[in-house]
Amino acid sequence: MDSQRNILLIGLAMVSFLLFTKWQQFQDKPSQPIEQVQSSSALPVQNSADELDAAPVQTSSAKTISVKTDVLTLSIDTVGGDVVHADLNQYAEQMDKPDPFVLLKDKPSHIFIAQSGLIGPQGVDLKTQRPAYLVNGDSFVLADGQDELSVPMTYKANGLEYTKTFIFKRGSYAIDVKYDVVNHSGSNATIGAYAHLRQTLLDDGGSITMPTYRGGAYSDQDTRYKKYSFDDMQDKSLSITLPDGKGWVAMIQHYFATAWIPRNEPDTKIYTRVVSNDNTFDPAQDNTVGDIGIRMPNKTIADGDKAQFLATLWVGPKLQDQMAEVADNLDLVVDYGWLWFIAKPLHSLLSYIHNFVGNWGFAIICLTFIVRGAMYPLTKAQYTSMAKMRMLQPKLQAMRERIGDDRQRMSQEMMELYKKEKVNPLGGCLPLLLQMPIFIALYWALMESVELRHSPFFGWITDLSAKDPYFILPLLMGASMFMIQKMSPTTVTDPMQQKIMTFMPVMFTFFFIFFPSGLVLYWLVSNIVTLIQQTLIYKSLEKKGLHSKSA
Repeated sequence: MDSQRNILLIGLAMVSFLLFTKWQQFQDKPSQPIEQVQSSSALPVQNSADELDAAPVQTSSAKTISVKTDVLTLSIDTVGGDVVHADLNQYAEQMDKPDPFVLLKDKPSHIFIAQSGLIGPQGVDLKTQRPAYLVNGDSFVLADGQDELSVPMTYKANGLEYTKTFIFKRGSYAIDVKYDVVNHSGSNATIGAYAHLRQTLLDDGGSITMPTYRGGAYSDQDTRYKKYSFDDMQDKSLSITLPDGKGWVAMIQHYFATAWIPRNEPDTKIYTRVVSNDNTFDPAQDNTVGDIGIRMPNKTIADGDKAQFLATLWVGPKLQDQMAEVADNLDLVVDYGWLWFIAKPLHSLLSYIHNFVGNWGFAIICLTFIVRGAMYPLTKAQYTSMAKMRMLQPKLQAMRERIGDDRQRMSQEMMELYKKEKVNPLGGCLPLLLQMPIFIALYWALMESVELRHSPFFGWITDLSAKDPYFILPLLMGASMFMIQKMSPTTVTDPMQQKIMTFMPVMFTFFFIFFPSGLVLYWLVSNIVTLIQQTLIYKSLEKKGLHSKSA
């Protein structure tokens, strides 16, 4: 198999891959709409089998407080203590614009908030009302030189004292949310806790070249990581028990994630549900929201005693190292697809290189040379096999003329000839079979790496995660493919196949116009390396008499 047929196979493989990734987005869509819970003020019910079939919906607010750290700026509603707005201070909403990226928001057009509260017989989050916490201040700032900031919120009722404390740490997107309950009621108190993420049901988004995901995900003792989309939530409510309390729930999107992680609470339940949010007063807006959350089991607190519930809220970018430290498998929200075992090491190697070169574009170039250098023995074997196959073409042609249409005999004699001449007819395919998984894995690694978001290379490439604004890299990539074709003599004589081969660089150029420029850069440099290797190998083969440009 010669290199031009390899290029055709790469094109077919790429188209198949893109169609497959797009098909995956639609394969689990429910066939019929489901009946939704219609409640404007419902809370998780306290002691029934259906305790997770409803959810708190904020109907009024006393005020919001602001909390600012070096990486986050949050707005917390004192009614319920929900995080209703989150700015990521170190990530811009748009390239070259000062406004920070908004991850959490509470708007009629798009609700995305982190709710939590206390339920049970003596819980303060009631079906009809949520507590209005008292806070000593309206604004809190993590000062220079300060490593930790605590923001306590208090509420008293019926002889019980409830304190909800948010704990922030410098440089961290993980926020500890701690409930302390002190019982002075004169009798036992039974209280449980919940925490969930609520978001308007939106389309997954993305395109055929950038198939991103927006929706839920979770981890439990049996499943390290699993997506649970908005369609899944509408189709069936999730109910999973965490016997050891280890697991998490999340809402994820391209580059960013929000998650709740329970701490030290065996038999915590994971749940999802879809409810109607009557806060959306605009009848033109879809007021359906989905929740994915955790329900911690009730605790009985004796009179004069106290109890604590603890959970961690992650609000930030998909930083794998930090997320892995916060919870087991939380870093898997950086979804590399089914080739994660290749993509993850590639990303680690890319990050390691970046530590030295300081530019993600140059890191991609270095990674390309390393990957193609590691594959050089296979590449050399490919071209040697191709050269030997070309040398056998006269014998094969004579064999076809002698045998005629007897395909079985032709196949047998061809195999005998290959064995005699020590030629592997599939030798040219092996590098291709290895190159395509690497390409697909790198595609996901670059697409999911938040580090590349808004990262410049040089000149006109100001964002390696976005397409080339002037299409220069795709055009150079297409030209390099054309040069590879010209350098690779072919045995193809069929006019139709020749036209298809000639058209392949054009088709590839069209596809790569829509790809992230970081991925196009990798493919362009890979083609340049191929041209260099091809030149060196052909010169070596010419010395051995195996290569003929006229073949």
